[in-house]
Amino acid sequence: MNSSSTCINIKHIKPGLVFVLSGLGIACATNLSQVDGVPAVAPSSSAPWTAPRHALRVEPSVQKATTAIPADLAPRIQQLTLADVVDLALRNNPATRESWAQAREAADVLGATRGQYFPTINGSVDLTRSHSPVTPGRNTSDRNQYGPSLSLNYLLFDFGGRSGSIEAARENLFAADLNHNATLQNVVLQAEIAFFSYSATAALLAAERSAIAEAQANLTSAQQRNKVGLATIADVLQSQTALSQEQLNLETIEGNLQAARGSLASALGLPANLPFDLQPMPAAIPVGMISQSVDSVINDALLNRPDLAAARAQAAAAGAQIRVARSAELPSLSLGSNASRLYVSPTGSSATGPAYSMTLGLSIPIFNGFAHQYDVAAAQARADAVSAAADQTRQNVITQVFVSYYALQTSEQRVATADQLLASAQQSEQVAAGRYREGVGSILDLLTAQSALANARAQQVQSRWQWYTALAHLARDAGVLNTRGQTPFSFSADPIAKPNLPNVIKP
Repeated sequence: MNSSSTCINIKHIKPGLVFVLSGLGIACATNLSQVDGVPAVAPSSSAPWTAPRHALRVEPSVQKATTAIPADLAPRIQQLTLADVVDLALRNNPATRESWAQAREAADVLGATRGQYFPTINGSVDLTRSHSPVTPGRNTSDRNQYGPSLSLNYLLFDFGGRSGSIEAARENLFAADLNHNATLQNVVLQAEIAFFSYSATAALLAAERSAIAEAQANLTSAQQRNKVGLATIADVLQSQTALSQEQLNLETIEGNLQAARGSLASALGLPANLPFDLQPMPAAIPVGMISQSVDSVINDALLNRPDLAAARAQAAAAGAQIRVARSAELPSLSLGSNASRLYVSPTGSSATGPAYSMTLGLSIPIFNGFAHQYDVAAAQARADAVSAAADQTRQNVITQVFVSYYALQTSEQRVATADQLLASAQQSEQVAAGRYREGVGSILDLLTAQSALANARAQQVQSRWQWYTALAHLARDAGVLNTRGQTPFSFSADPIAKPNLPNVIKP
């Protein structure tokens, strides 16, 4: 018999019988589980699961998401500065809310752990009814016994277990708060990178429009020269090809701009279709050379990186747990007391009245199968592992700062080279254009020079915004990126870019 023939449709069978059938292996397992009238899982690996209607949470429509914009930013939503972008990201990003909630949880855990320093007091009220059967010489009787009681327990001394638990909770709170600070810096970095990417793409779009204007002028000139016999149809076709290529580039950049807008909106915690824009930027944004040495920035990072400090706090918490494990091997002294009042019905019993007791207890662990010793060894090993992880975090911090520092220097050198490239490309284009107007140069030379000029414009734009991205990475890696998106680094002045760029990281 085929195994599938033993399956029974038990959809309408009572739960008790279902249990019996499944225990006997008669019913199919896939038919046993239902949730709100639908199968709990899909019928097969290739089929989708049909959810009950109320299992799907209704998400708010994107039109309602505009309420996420703070009232103070709504009037200038079309001219957001970097500070505005960072502010919106910190307000709306779920990661900041999550890390803050985790810090609040750790604070409450510390408060609960500190309660070990106080006695525990519990109250209760008991009611007992008893019935005694007839016995020789004694009639049947009913008796009601009731009354309140109050108990107190207080741990006087336990060789560091209580203080170790509190110390561990305190260090875990420090770690949660420091991780929250690290989350803020990561959110700021994410917002800044999205800001710079969008700004760079917008600048590329402006540069490409200049290239299209130049290509259109070349086409017009070639057409006019062709009419008077000073240029061949090949010049016109080559000019038309160059214009079409630039228009294609423009369409690509326009698509990239919308993608960058979506990434920026995601970093801000806003819907991508929300109308917003950034404050207009100068044609050339200022950059500079960092004046601090790499060793100085590394030392700053070792002092300021919140994730490194959190790792050290977690290592301290793991060390405190060793004290907790060791205290379980040692005696503990506790105080207990109880007060109650007993009422008996029918009245007249001598058992009626108040009762008091007090206990001073010494608990001495003797043997529990070596569990305490293994607990101490496990706590020590765990502390060693967390301490090693903290050391690894330190190494990662040093490496990250070193890489980011020289990435910033490379970006600064690329800016200088891109400026020189743009200057030479502009001169080359002017010479080629003059030669072509005079009839001594070819259209191919002019188109080549203008293509090189367009590439030089794009590289200058990208190099400067890449410098700002590298600066943001270095500030985050050094642990000095604040919630306004600014850094305390000092830089040399940029002699090319004027005026200074407002509301962006100041070089």
